[in-house]
Amino acid sequence: MRILLVDDNNTNLKLLTKLVAKLDQCEAVPFAGPDAVLSALPDLDFDVAIIDYQMPVYNGVELYTEIVRFEKYANVPVIFITADTDMTTRMAALNAGAIDFLTKPVNPVEFQARVQNIVSLSRARKQLADQAEWLRREVDRAVTELRQREQEIIHRLTLAAEYKDPHTSRHTARVAAYSEAIAVELGLPQEMCNDIRLAAPMHDVGKAAMPDTLLLKQGRLTEAEYRQMQAHAQIGGSILAQSQSSLLQLASEIAVSHHERWDGQGYPNRLAGDAIPLAGRIVCIADNFDALTTERPYKSAWSFDRTVEHIRGRAGSQFDPECVAAFERALPKIYEIMQQDREEQALSAVASASGF
Repeated sequence: MRILLVDDNNTNLKLLTKLVAKLDQCEAVPFAGPDAVLSALPDLDFDVAIIDYQMPVYNGVELYTEIVRFEKYANVPVIFITADTDMTTRMAALNAGAIDFLTKPVNPVEFQARVQNIVSLSRARKQLADQAEWLRREVDRAVTELRQREQEIIHRLTLAAEYKDPHTSRHTARVAAYSEAIAVELGLPQEMCNDIRLAAPMHDVGKAAMPDTLLLKQGRLTEAEYRQMQAHAQIGGSILAQSQSSLLQLASEIAVSHHERWDGQGYPNRLAGDAIPLAGRIVCIADNFDALTTERPYKSAWSFDRTVEHIRGRAGSQFDPECVAAFERALPKIYEIMQQDREEQALSAVASASGF
């Protein structure tokens, strides 16, 4: 344990240094005045401070007040040495944070007993702090591992949903990236933005329950087929519901609500306005944007500008106006994501054609 000693009297400082040397596993850090101590801060390391009260320029309380301006010293025990028995002096020291007093002239036996007690207290406090830090790290590690398992579960479920249609994998990845960009522009906390990005790929997980004749049909769906396809939202929510994982709960919320409309004319529950979960409102825009800007068996891809105008024109009817405004602010990022994905697809096509 390092013990800071501050006394402007050289004889007293030498005595205190010798007394500290007799303490078990203790090292003296002597200073002959306040100025030298202040010059050494905040690089000075010590576990206990023993400070003379009556010194020039700064008295002991004033010096300690300057020391504890640095957070690293806030919980360091301090003992004041004083020849003054006046209660006002002692109260000033206590108010500054003194844990004990030594009276001049210092009695070596009393010094050993009092300081050893403070050193033992400081050691115990440090051990508790170390244990608390260890426990915090262990909790963080366990939470991180749990989060990674949750992410893997979502990834595996997404793979299962994409098994029938390999093009779906790029769609879910783009929707996730677009959704995060919109969430960021809405000013949501970073953790929530990350969660939406992780959960958004599960928005169509219910399509795994759709028959192949419906899911892989070339051309537009009939009215009856479209109604049958609408069931995927409720099914997706049910698949993910009742999970203890907050991430899967969010994915369930998105799956069941991403086809709801701001005006209440969506499905499956005809929710309207703020009754639609915010994550569902965000993914609704991202999903529609991607569906319109990509080619499908029954339609050509729309241009970027045409799609933006379409979404902007449906603010307040199909889409949440605030989410549309965030979507517009996110357009540079969304365009970048879209272009990067197209470049990756082009490179993949060249590689496949070359036999790589």
